[in-house]
Amino acid sequence: MGLPLLLLLLLPLLPPASLQAGGSAKCTSNLDYEVKQPEHLSAPEGGSIDIPFSFCYSWELASDPKVGISWRWRDFHGEFIYNTTLQFTHEDFKNRLSLNWTKGQRNGSLRISNLRREDECSYFGRVQLTTRNEGKKVWQSIPGTKLTITTATEKTTKDPTSTTSTTSTTTTTDGLGVSGDKWTSGSRPLAPGAIVGVALAGAVLIITILGLAVYLRWRRSKEFSFPVIKKNNVQGMAEWSGGHWSWGMGESSA
Repeated sequence: MGLPLLLLLLLPLLPPASLQAGGSAKCTSNLDYEVKQPEHLSAPEGGSIDIPFSFCYSWELASDPKVGISWRWRDFHGEFIYNTTLQFTHEDFKNRLSLNWTKGQRNGSLRISNLRREDECSYFGRVQLTTRNEGKKVWQSIPGTKLTITTATEKTTKDPTSTTSTTSTTTTTDGLGVSGDKWTSGSRPLAPGAIVGVALAGAVLIITILGLAVYLRWRRSKEFSFPVIKKNNVQGMAEWSGGHWSWGMGESSA
């Protein structure tokens, strides 16, 4: 389990870091203010990702600090994609962004849903609030979070408990794509090409049988005998068999 994911899972278990008028939330580092984010995250195309963040500061807050959270993408001075103060969402992220942050808290996460290949870039959290003595302050993460979009794979599975097979998809990251199908179980009807093939085979078989019958009748017609009325005053029988004539003696004539 990666460290960023572990931190995200532990966030709900931590006591809420609240913003209170007149109070401050000093950073554990030597900085006066800071926005912390994981350096790198990855998620499959079509999936979702939560980018956790937290922030700290050293100033005392005004009675109404008017805290606002916004996000840029691509680079430190890139376009804004989300702004709680202006209730703004970038056109490329319509219905795909949600901020998990409660007003008055110092940590949360930005969720990006239905990830696209073009979402692969860096994201920078930005905080603005009003202090008691120094007016409005604005700061953001310097390195941001680099988001990598991995390739999703579709795998086809069949439902063994139903007479109708349906296609389901499973998202993985091994980079292979397998297309699915949808069909009804049981005997499938023959395709037109298969029907024509069967008909031709039957016709050939019938023609072969008829041809063989004609040939056999022709062979039999060649092997015949007929009477010879007289040959040298002797009645006999001439027969054709095996490709030559043979002579059989009969009764003498009177």
